[in-house]
Amino acid sequence: MTSGVCHNGTTNNKEGTTMGSNFAQDLATSMFGLRQALSIHLTSNHYPPVPATMIEPCVLAIEAVNEGNSEADIDLPEGILYRGEMSAPAWAIVDGHHLEPWLDEEGE
Repeated sequence: MTSGVCHNGTTNNKEGTTMGSNFAQDLATSMFGLRQALSIHLTSNHYPPVPATMIEPCVLAIEAVNEGNSEADIDLPEGILYRGEMSAPAWAIVDGHHLEPWLDEEGE
């Protein structure tokens, strides 16, 4: 079983922000659809890359947080655990996968 915790493998630039964060912000406002942008983000901005099976839980987590339900329990794909559980709160998925650029201002 793998953990749902991922680490951003980017480095800080002169301004003190991470390049991965800048890239995620660009993806969030790009012409890509949500799932395609998340696929790029999860595989390019994380080391090791997050499995593609996490795209749908990330979408559900973003939607839940944007609807004001950050405690919503999101089922995880087979083989992925959060603190030994087969589900995780939406906020933990957003936080662990650096999904803040996809949050609405009022959902944060």
